[in-house]
Parts: sequence; C-alpha cells; structure tokens
Amino acid sequence: MATRKTNVTMRDVAKKAGVSVATVSRVLNDSDLVVAKTEDRIKKIAKELNYIPSASARSLSLRKTETIGLLLPDIYGDFFSEIIRGADSTARNRKHHLIVSSAHNNAEELDAAVRTLSGRVDGMIIMSPHLESSTYLRSVLKAMPAVILGSSIDIGTADYITIDNAGGAKQVVNHLLRQGHKRIAIIRGEKDNVDAEERLKGFCEAMRQSANQVSDDDIVAGDFTEESGYNAAKQILASKVRPTAVFASNDSMAIGVLRKFREERIGVPREIAVAGFDDIIISSYVHPSLTTVHVDISQMGILSVISLLTTLDGERSPNSERRHVLPADLVIRESTMQTPILTNN
Repeated sequence: MATRKTNVTMRDVAKKAGVSVATVSRVLNDSDLVVAKTEDRIKKIAKELNYIPSASARSLSLRKTETIGLLLPDIYGDFFSEIIRGADSTARNRKHHLIVSSAHNNAEELDAAVRTLSGRVDGMIIMSPHLESSTYLRSVLKAMPAVILGSSIDIGTADYITIDNAGGAKQVVNHLLRQGHKRIAIIRGEKDNVDAEERLKGFCEAMRQSANQVSDDDIVAGDFTEESGYNAAKQILASKVRPTAVFASNDSMAIGVLRKFREERIGVPREIAVAGFDDIIISSYVHPSLTTVHVDISQMGILSVISLLTTLDGERSPNSERRHVLPADLVIRESTMQTPILTNN
C-alpha cells in the first residue's frame, strides 16, 4: 500500500506517474489531450496519494473563479465611483470578488484590459465607447457572460443596462421652457459617448416640439469634465446673443459652468439658469444648488451584478428581459428657480 503524505501536490503526482505537471493538470481538468492509458494511470496515482486539489485548482477545474470583472472608461469622478460602490457591495453580498479596470477611453487599452481579465473572471460588466471597434472584445463576449452598460450594441447574449437619457433631457428642457426661457444652450459630451448622444437627442427633440430653433452656436462641445464645462461657459459668454439658460449634459460640466459664471459675476439663475444631469452628491451642496436629473447610479452597479450572476448561476428564464432602462427624474433646485422642489415628469 502506498504511503500517504500530507499536502500532496500536483508535482508529487507527476513525479510518481513519470509525466509532466502540465499533463497531470490536463487530466485533472478533464482535457481530452491526454491518451486514455496515461489518463487512467494519473487518476489512479492521484487517488493512491490522496491528492486533494487546492481551492484555486478546483475553481480552474470547474472553470469558476467567483470573480467578476468591471471595466469602465475611467474610475475618476462621482459617476464611476457610484457604479463601483453598487457593484462591489452586491458582489460581496453574493460571495463574489470584483476586479475593476479602466480603459481610459482608448480602444487599444480596452483590448488590453479585456485580455488581462479574460480567463481570470467568470463574466464581465463593461462600459466603453469602443465596443463596436474592438474585434477582440466582441469575440470574447460571444463566449463569456457579460453585461453592457450605457450601450445597446448587440454582442452575443449580453444584458444591457442604460439610462433614460433622452427622457431626462426632455424634462430639463420642458422645465426651462416653462420658466420662460427660449434661447437654451446645451453643453454636450463626447461625440462617441452613447449617453451624451441620447441627451443631445432629447434636448433637440424637446426644443423642436416647442417650435424653438436650435442653432449651431447653441450646441457647445464638452467631455463630461469640470474643465470642459468651465471652457464651454467662456464660449457661451462670448456669444453675440447669449442664451438665458444652459443645460450641461452632466453635473461635472454644470459645476464648471457655475464656477466660470461666478468668476464673471453672472447671476444664476437671474441672468442665466443652469441645469445638469446625474444628480451626483455635490450637486445639492454647490451654490446655487443645481437643478439636475436624478439617476440612481449605484443601482446601475447593483443591477449589473445581479443580472450577471443570474446568468452565471443558470437561473435566467429564456423569456426574461435582457434590456433594462433606469428612470431619470428631474430635480429642481436653486440654479433654475428660487424655490427648490422635486417633480417627476
């Protein structure tokens, strides 16, 4: 009878069987690359030695790591931190780990991040403006469960979670129109950003439905940062005909606008009203407090993990909805009127 030793390793099995560690690994992970005779011998020796795979080895054998990858364009700012907060707390409650990676809005870095995560996670949650241009990512996601945030591009059997961006933008415009504003400028986000495009679309539709014209001068470039909002405010103030209201496509840009207007002693909302989108925490603390569109950003992270784990656990119904749209509700504060109220349009 063979002597059993504690802490038997895969190397011990390989040595006794006269094969490489890689061959033992293939056999124990049910690979079909090893001939039957060798496979039987290795399994017999492993049993004799009482070889017990480690937890990590068992996870490889089962092809489950109990780890989720979260890939975002950036991790800077309240918007992304809220997604991470919601996703991380939900993953931990479900006994899973979360690996967060950032592609910094670069297609090559996106592919590199996906290559790094692939094989280390059971599934991915991805937000990126480069989904269409990443051939590698699309090939990976055809085989790996995934949740796509902020996009409706069809990739494999992924779930999709988006925001009612157009609806929220329409609420802002309609509110400003009710306040008597006719010339309204919008500071848009980057042109390849789905959220930015949908918010611009909602803005233009609401203006068109009210028979108000939107000129090229009324659409000002931005990139969702405070600095771009500040610079956009410079451009707006330099216009021959100033708008009486500004809708920034996110709160960070709106805060940059408020900073520039304060420096130039422009009264808000007396001279120019300002509104944002997202309702990040700081928006209610700036002066004047910011009218904005409330989105439960952390809920996006929570729902993405729940959706992914439902797929991974095989609990999804064949007819279940794979597309989820988070509501967007207008929050009216001092930057557009003196008496703050909450309204859902």
